[in-house]
Amino acid sequence: MTSTLRPAQPDEAVQRPGRWLALSVLVLAVLLVAVDATVLGLATPYISEDLDPSGTQLLWIGDVYSFVIAGLLVSMGSLGDRIGRKRILLVGATAFGALSVLNAYATTPELMILARALLGVAGATLMPATLALIRNIFQDPRERSLAVGIWGASASAGMAVGPITGGFLLEHFWWGSVFLINLPVMAVLVLVGVRTLPESRDPHPGPWDLSSVLLSLVGMIALVYGVKETAAHGLTPVAAGTGLLGAAALYGFVRRQLTLPAPLLDMRLFRRRGFSGAVLADLLTVLGLSGLVFFLSQFLQLVQDRLPFEAGLAELPAAVGAVAAGLLAGRAARRFPVRAVVSGGLAAVGLALAVLTTLDRSTGYPLLGAVLLVVGVGAGFSFTVTADVILSSVPKDQAGAASAVSETAYELGAALGIALLGSIVTGVYRGFTGPAGTPAGAHESLGAAVQSAAGLPPHQAEALLDAARESFVHGLHLASGAGAVVLLAASVVAWFLLKGQKLESAG
Repeated sequence: MTSTLRPAQPDEAVQRPGRWLALSVLVLAVLLVAVDATVLGLATPYISEDLDPSGTQLLWIGDVYSFVIAGLLVSMGSLGDRIGRKRILLVGATAFGALSVLNAYATTPELMILARALLGVAGATLMPATLALIRNIFQDPRERSLAVGIWGASASAGMAVGPITGGFLLEHFWWGSVFLINLPVMAVLVLVGVRTLPESRDPHPGPWDLSSVLLSLVGMIALVYGVKETAAHGLTPVAAGTGLLGAAALYGFVRRQLTLPAPLLDMRLFRRRGFSGAVLADLLTVLGLSGLVFFLSQFLQLVQDRLPFEAGLAELPAAVGAVAAGLLAGRAARRFPVRAVVSGGLAAVGLALAVLTTLDRSTGYPLLGAVLLVVGVGAGFSFTVTADVILSSVPKDQAGAASAVSETAYELGAALGIALLGSIVTGVYRGFTGPAGTPAGAHESLGAAVQSAAGLPPHQAEALLDAARESFVHGLHLASGAGAVVLLAASVVAWFLLKGQKLESAG
């Protein structure tokens, strides 16, 4: 096979054989963050039983991690550009490990919320740094595409490994074990990363503007919180006020970036059609998919009566498809137009979601597994190519900030998707008519209905579960249909905004 590597330049010691070992360290970080994002959902019932949080506290335990990550990604990506991406990655990884212990041994709901928030601060340092380091480690565009594919495949694999690992641990150990698994991974990451990762930073960074950091943090957290509250409880004064505060803070952030000589985020990046198109496609894709991911686990466990470990295994085809597509995406995007690969992948996901509108309680696994495989393949092609487009659109000195924008699109899309599509499922579900004597709490969630049924006579319990499950599946149909519309719209957006976009070729 003919090598496509360019002759090494003085500042490109990255062509050392050690670059692939360095990539393995970055993969560990991605796996860890992806696993941690999915594993808590399975542990929530056990945490509820042990710590006895209120309903509001339980929501904060589940949400505060993603809130803080969304609020700090841009700031941490920019900080990495300034102080060094290797440094911020290793410091963040060490903190992530230490804070995982605090999460595992939290004794009160308040301490758990604090521990999750601090873990979000550490997590915000990891994802932008990993993608930015790939941009600087792999100078050859074809190698970089493969590296980005492996990076994306690792994130997908982590999303699948999370439920499987979490299900196994929760069936054999106490809930804190799902956090302690982070420790050995972080230890390997830090010890190997110190030796193998090259340092990189912006040579002319300018100061780290704390006012911009504060505006970004307040803006993202308040906006996401406002959307979630509106979806859950309607447009209350608190939700509206919080959402407006977030919008005002983000407006102030953008205005400030346009006036600073060394902004936290160079807003001129969005003038590049390829960059903006890739970011928007990612946001819409995650928005359309996140509701499915959030509610599918409940469908498998609470509607089809699968154990947590079995439910985790059932979701594996999506990860397998994403891993395979991620590894092939770079080659496909050089053989075919970039917009065709991205749009085609998104259209495939949209059509797969449309098939889920036919789902019912007795649907066999072959159909569900095939749908998840298509979702994984389509998303794998799309996410990998858009990540490559985003990295290729910016100077490598700004890779951290650009990577953070990409990750923020994921987080914002996930928050909006769970809030908007989740409100569809919740709204439909709460309207079900149960048998006489159905506890009021059974209408809050399908999990609550299952718990309520345990205390009822057998015939009454069966009637309650039948009505609740039927209503939940109907809500899932509507959410899947809405997700399909969003994904097909994202496919059209990508087709127009990525027109003429090409991945770099080896020089």
